[in-house]
Amino acid sequence: MAFGSRKAGGPPTEAIGRLARVPLCVLPTPLVEAQRLSEALGGPRILLKRDDLTGRSAGGNKLRKLEFLLADAIERGCDTVITCGAAQSNHAAQTAVACANLGLDCVLVLWAPMRQGTVGNLLIDDLAGAKVVFVDKSSGTTREQAMEAEALRPAGRKPYIVGVGGSCGLGSVGYALAFDEILGQCEELGIAPTAVVAACGSGGTVGGLLAGAAAAAPGVRVVGIDVDADPDLLGDTLRCARECAEVLGTPSPMEAPDDLLVQGYVGPGYGRPSREGREAIMLALRTEGIVLDPIYTGKAMAGLIGMVRAGAFGPSDTVVFVHTGGLPGLFAIGEDLLAV
Repeated sequence: MAFGSRKAGGPPTEAIGRLARVPLCVLPTPLVEAQRLSEALGGPRILLKRDDLTGRSAGGNKLRKLEFLLADAIERGCDTVITCGAAQSNHAAQTAVACANLGLDCVLVLWAPMRQGTVGNLLIDDLAGAKVVFVDKSSGTTREQAMEAEALRPAGRKPYIVGVGGSCGLGSVGYALAFDEILGQCEELGIAPTAVVAACGSGGTVGGLLAGAAAAAPGVRVVGIDVDADPDLLGDTLRCARECAEVLGTPSPMEAPDDLLVQGYVGPGYGRPSREGREAIMLALRTEGIVLDPIYTGKAMAGLIGMVRAGAFGPSDTVVFVHTGGLPGLFAIGEDLLAV
């Protein structure tokens, strides 16, 4: 179903048509019933939006953002993309793969890994031909400063800098579209979703979902499970939503709902597995055969499970859980996951 075709509203078709976009994803991604998981929790009805199946490398949510961000880079005549993240950043790896596909050079500025070894997403970065620059957190240099320095290095090149997670108004357009995609699939199934739940780390994915909901279905609750514990996360998420709405020319969320971000599931910290996340990964795998990762989707599923057990969702509710990918990270820190 085309974005903007719904009677309830939504970004106008012309708003999407005027934005440059490169086809990186296999869309629509499946929306599948998680009946055994729902039964194990005693409700609600849970559906999984399989954005781990977007089609490049191990898939994931960042590719939806990169369709617009890299198209903008190409339109501006840029030939080198510079972005940043943690050592096992899904966004960085997906950027490396997407750049390889489009013939763009890629520079990744990453926090130095806690352990040696080219594993997980670092292996993908290397095989995709990206230049990786590690920044030590104790050095006093920020990743943003390192990206600016890298932008000055390639003589004769024209760089394009993408912020952490691709989380900005243009990147979030990918998830305003994803929200509409979810609504269309639910309509085809005769389902009225109560809520859409996703991991929230840098704000762009949940911000895009929030913008999509404001435009097309304000009655559908958007819930972000905080996996970062950054005190600025709520503000960043709302900023992404507002910027996205401005890009699309749609109603802007004026204030973040009080229940937009659910906290308490970060565990020992960002990038480190939690006991609740491990239990959620095991439950999803043993009921649905779905593999979650320990940094994002495992903690997000732990948040959804916690909400169900606390009575936030009941048997009459229908919840769409966005599986945002992250499989390589499971293998990178598998030993730590088993130890929590």
